[in-house]
Amino acid sequence: MPDQKITLTVNGRKVSRPLNGAPRLLDFLRDELNLTGTKEGCGAGECGTCSVFVDGKLVKSCLMPTLKADGAEIQTIEGLSPVGSDLTPVQKAFHKTGASQCGYCIPGMVMAATSALRENPDADIEEIKERLGGNICRCTGYTKIFEAVEIARDVIAGRLPPVTLEADETSDSFIGANVRRIDAPSKVAGKLKYAGDMVMPDMLHMQVLRSPHAHAKILSIDTSQAEALEGVECVITSADVPGKDGFGVFVHDQPIMAREKVRYVGEAVAAVAAETAQIARRALALIKVEYEELPGIFDAEEAMQPGAPVVHDYAPDNLVKHIPVRKGDVDAGFAEADLIVENTYSTQQVEHAYLEPEAGLAYVDHDGVVTVVSPSQNITHHRHMLSEIIAKPINKVRFIMSAVGGGFGGKEDMIYQGMLALAAMKTERPVRLVFTREESIIASAKRHPARITYKMGLKNDGRITAASLHMISDGGAYGMSTEGVMRKAAILSLGPYDIANSQVDTYGVYTNNTPSGAFRTFGGMQVQFATESHLDICAEKLGLDPFEIRRRNMMRAGSTTHTQQKLETCSIEEVLRVAEEFCRWERGAPTSRGAERRDLNGPDVRQSCTLGARFRMPGDEADEKQEVA
Repeated sequence: MPDQKITLTVNGRKVSRPLNGAPRLLDFLRDELNLTGTKEGCGAGECGTCSVFVDGKLVKSCLMPTLKADGAEIQTIEGLSPVGSDLTPVQKAFHKTGASQCGYCIPGMVMAATSALRENPDADIEEIKERLGGNICRCTGYTKIFEAVEIARDVIAGRLPPVTLEADETSDSFIGANVRRIDAPSKVAGKLKYAGDMVMPDMLHMQVLRSPHAHAKILSIDTSQAEALEGVECVITSADVPGKDGFGVFVHDQPIMAREKVRYVGEAVAAVAAETAQIARRALALIKVEYEELPGIFDAEEAMQPGAPVVHDYAPDNLVKHIPVRKGDVDAGFAEADLIVENTYSTQQVEHAYLEPEAGLAYVDHDGVVTVVSPSQNITHHRHMLSEIIAKPINKVRFIMSAVGGGFGGKEDMIYQGMLALAAMKTERPVRLVFTREESIIASAKRHPARITYKMGLKNDGRITAASLHMISDGGAYGMSTEGVMRKAAILSLGPYDIANSQVDTYGVYTNNTPSGAFRTFGGMQVQFATESHLDICAEKLGLDPFEIRRRNMMRAGSTTHTQQKLETCSIEEVLRVAEEFCRWERGAPTSRGAERRDLNGPDVRQSCTLGARFRMPGDEADEKQEVA
């Protein structure tokens, strides 16, 4: 398509630019006008981070061709509070309530809130929720966002004084006070720069070639045609690594790009740095990789069996880490029990879905220091690993942590920073990489899927005599945070309950699935789901109130955990009391409370939890306990 000229008014200023092809309005605002307050979170019109006003109407700019906006009046987040002017009441209210956490979704959220109040200044909470329904936040839980819009609505309407939007007074102590975030003004105004917003003179753009196979040998990589493409500055592979190639949180088993073989679909094989991202993408199609497919292993339990395909030669049993914890005599504890309950629980792989996709910028400064800017949640460790990978002394490696647009543990792993550093060294030019949402889902680490077998022995009064927990977790193709997750799962496995006899085993296992890594709760969620579900089942079978069975087994001051820590204080009794009051619990055995529980908590999930459970009672011919279906 020949060059065209587009003219529009952006934030009150007339703008004319030549337009090559038909990029999205989002690209035009960000790349041509450097209005980076408008974010790209999904590129599919789902998350709302790219929201702007077009002729007064709220529009998701990732879905709108720039040509369609020719002649229109555009207002972005930067236009709500231009330089030299005060924040709007909506922006001030977001600051007041703490509605901005990571801040990546906030410009779009502010735009949607502004639109809601422009169209209906008296919108009630249900309408506010409906009008903000096209915007996603992964940090806040939305409560503070809705609260901010209500406050702004009432201040604008004069029902609340403007002073409501000011900071609360604090005493000598900030504890218990509503203290405002110091970075919130830049977030609500769209001024804070995330890694994908940053530009440098003479900057190159990176794109990554990823494996279509879960497990395969790399027989050859031919990059000659890609290197010959006009606009391509370099193509890198694992052959460009000058030092010791390997990174990870606990075991450095992951190369910067696949070396000799690929281990999961989406693993980086080669990367291109070019004058534009479009040229880099074209170059990827010219790289020829010859693979020899290998048998893959995709189930963690099967991966532990003899003869299973081996993911890493150093671990012929595919075991990343086994954490055993023992307390007391578990066999004696089970022998003492009146009831034994055994069941298996499964949790799934979970995507972090932070609103900011992975992004980074690398350059070599005037002193030869290789510098990487990225939303890394572990920059000190990354710096030391990169020093070995690029064979430079530590004083020649620098990491700068950019604003993190949501992480939840998912940006703890160095999955792309090394590629940026290599390309910057090879070209001696700044290089930036910004993942697409699809690329982020394919390549980033997930929450560990787990399969947990739980066996618990109890007396008729509900007191636990013994517990055994056996957890097998899918660590995926590389170790990443698996060892730490297994340790934390083992530590938190039995919950806040005083169990005299226990046996805990957690296993992290290699497979050819997407790697598993850090995620909020770091292994605690999986085991606590099993523990609390199991206690509900035990309470039902014993005819005990679920709160009561927990009270009879809870830790107290002086209790010793299964990891041999003596507790000086313990708050679970107070937590149970408050939880019981908050949900208006009527005490009684769960078997007589099914209808009430469904009304309070939605579908009664206890029935699905009990499927497959085995209950043994006194009188069994084999071990003096009877098994009851």
